[in-house]
Amino acid sequence: MEHRFRLLLYAFLPGTLALAMGKAVAQEAAATLAPVEVNASTAAQRRFDAAASYDILQLDPFRAATPLVNLSELVAGQPGVAVIDRGNYAQDLQIAVRGFGSRSTFGVRGVRILVDGIPATMPDGQGQAATAQLPSASQVELLRGPLAQQYGNAAGGVLQVTTRDPRPGGGASASAAAGSSGLRVLGASFDFGDRTLGGLLDVSHMETDGWRAHSAAERTHLNGKLVARPDGDTTITALVNLFDQPNAQDPLGLTRAQFDADPRQTPSVADQFNTRKSISQNQLGLVLDRRLGDQDSLRARVYGGKRALRQYLSMSGDALTSAGGVVDLDRDYYGAGVAWTHALRLLSGLPASWTVGLDADRLAENRRGFVNNGGTAGALRRDERDRAGNTDLHAQVDAWVAPTWRVIAGLRSTQVRVSVDDHYITAANPDDSGSRTYRQTSPALGLVWSASDSVNLYANVGRGFETPTLAEMAYSQTNTGPNYGLAASRSRQAELGVKWQGGAWGAQQRLQAAVFDARSRDEIVPAATVNGRTVYQNADRVRRRGAELAWSATAGAWTPRLAFTWLDAAFDSDYQVAGGARVPSGNRLPGTARQTALVGVDYAAPAGWTAGAEVLAASRTFANDVNTAWAPGYAVAALKAGYAFTAGGVRWYAWGRIDNLFDRRYAGSLIVNDGNSRFYEAAAGRRAVVGLRAQFL
Repeated sequence: MEHRFRLLLYAFLPGTLALAMGKAVAQEAAATLAPVEVNASTAAQRRFDAAASYDILQLDPFRAATPLVNLSELVAGQPGVAVIDRGNYAQDLQIAVRGFGSRSTFGVRGVRILVDGIPATMPDGQGQAATAQLPSASQVELLRGPLAQQYGNAAGGVLQVTTRDPRPGGGASASAAAGSSGLRVLGASFDFGDRTLGGLLDVSHMETDGWRAHSAAERTHLNGKLVARPDGDTTITALVNLFDQPNAQDPLGLTRAQFDADPRQTPSVADQFNTRKSISQNQLGLVLDRRLGDQDSLRARVYGGKRALRQYLSMSGDALTSAGGVVDLDRDYYGAGVAWTHALRLLSGLPASWTVGLDADRLAENRRGFVNNGGTAGALRRDERDRAGNTDLHAQVDAWVAPTWRVIAGLRSTQVRVSVDDHYITAANPDDSGSRTYRQTSPALGLVWSASDSVNLYANVGRGFETPTLAEMAYSQTNTGPNYGLAASRSRQAELGVKWQGGAWGAQQRLQAAVFDARSRDEIVPAATVNGRTVYQNADRVRRRGAELAWSATAGAWTPRLAFTWLDAAFDSDYQVAGGARVPSGNRLPGTARQTALVGVDYAAPAGWTAGAEVLAASRTFANDVNTAWAPGYAVAALKAGYAFTAGGVRWYAWGRIDNLFDRRYAGSLIVNDGNSRFYEAAAGRRAVVGLRAQFL
């Protein structure tokens, strides 16, 4: 087998982590630089050689037996990662990695999300996953552990969705799906051009009546990608993403008594105040990849977007000191980044590389609040201009120091500044203007030992941090303005892991196992709810430790797989909450299950038939810091099937699936530390969906 030196930067913020140098790199000192085209086999090798817990989920949208509306359809059950569909499009998915992000009651915190290298996480650490267009995606990448800290603020883990490249020669496809609770999904995509200049345009529309009362939603999503290769050394990628969700009803959470009586109901205040959210977001991005010679390459990105949001909360917010019961937000955001990578040879002749880069991201938003008069906006109660920005310098060295030993060392220096310019000043509501700057230098060190061609062992350590978001620092317990004293949470992490791939018992198999320990100080937790406002505080120490296991095999037409996570996430010191109650050391971090497991099997028949089954299980999960409320554990099963055929010069794929096969009643997600004890969001019962896709040849 001919070996070549292959260098591929992990596709996110350019040059942050060179995760993909295989063992063959070190064994072939005379190799030459060459770009790598990512396909199934090279992606699998990247995952195997990474000095971290790193997964690449390859996606063929045409033959996916799922409607491709939410990331939870693809990622649920992955080791160390919780991606939960709340059945509530007004609040987006819940995403946590090794317990980071579990406290979030809306949006995503503690986890960096990227779509085609463009951050979907804002400079203050708050992000959203809904803008990832799955019908045009090619893969989802998941990075866990200390090396994720090199991605900056709020990087307890990293999740990236990548849009596929345009198909040379062009083409078109269409899809339709329908299912329980009035689910309707329509989609179409168009490819044009060739390898020199090609593009794709994908549009989809989803509507649902919702399984629970007052949970209907609709959204329209357009994703476009234009790729130009003016010469063999240059690739220019233009990206456009348009997202419109005009009316997503919010069914709110339920108390335990309400959940036990009827999980499909909604609290009366949802109808009283007509709780709902509308979102519109438009974004453009440009990425340049330029090879400067045999040893140097440059990557640069620029992007910008606008986001408009209006949300009706379950309260009037008419008090003079209230921020209102209607949130109105108009945000502009933009950013740029550049990284330079240089490949070289050590004196031993073994390969190495270093990368240096700069990233800068900004947001500025007008945030207003109004009284909620039974579902209509009333008097003004809040009017401010919020800003947040980060400036990051990063550097990394990736070197094979011996034929079977590879070292990765990284350093990232981050500055995050948040500010509020208050325009709503009255006798009862004084000027709340102010600002806060956070700084952090995050080192990371990783080591890989290629024990054999089929076994890699790795270890890494690192430091990271997470600033409070603008929403979390918005209020203080004195009700006199933002909580500028709220500190950033800082963590130290370590992990050990092993990866094995090879043939055994007549099947090609892959195994990955890891143990980890993460300790954070000044964890950001709710302190009290005052006049409908959630006030946050720092809770000193939290410890997250656990173990992960993932196994898969290919035996002819059968592909079995399993994943297991054991997570011990607990407070490591006492702290006091509203009313004088204390959270003792040892209490579990709410929103984290101690055990989660996924067992599944897929079958692909030569005649075009596919089928699959899986079981997802999770243990009891606490709903609040004081651990007085919890959701019981559960196990749910799903079945799916599909059939691919060609007719009339068109490729077809018909598919169907049944989720929650045995109609289990369980809380699919929790609103942790809810001030009204409405912690529980019921998962949908048994539901079916069928679909048909056509690809015109």
